Amino acid sequence: QVQLVESGGGLVQPGGSLKLSCTASGSTFTSYALAWFRQAPGKEREFVAAINENGLNRYYPNSVRGRFTISRDNADNMLYLEMNSLKIEDTAVYYCAAIDSEYSGSTEWTQYDYWGQGTQVTVSS
Repeated sequence: QVQLVESGGGLVQPGGSLKLSCTASGSTFTSYALAWFRQAPGKEREFVAAINENGLNRYYPNSVRGRFTISRDNADNMLYLEMNSLKIEDTAVYYCAAIDSEYSGSTEWTQYDYWGQGTQVTVSS
């Protein structure tokens, strides 16, 4: 199994940028495909981005494509989410998640096996 811990959340103004990090430990990092999900109060968990085990394939929904970038550093067991041109609608708790590499690109949160505790991102003026 793998343990995941997110960091980097905070308050940012509309149009601003923020970079989230997720640190993994406890297992072989390269065995897993990784993803970011988010959940706002009163709403269901939403897919944000995914990346396969070697970082060559990336997946985004239309809501963030062109603004967010997912990346990973397998040498340091790190996952990142760079967020640019942030909107008020991006406000949510952001979670990193891991799944067996065979399920790379999955957008269904119920399929992911491991989760971090979440980090709050608030976009407000």
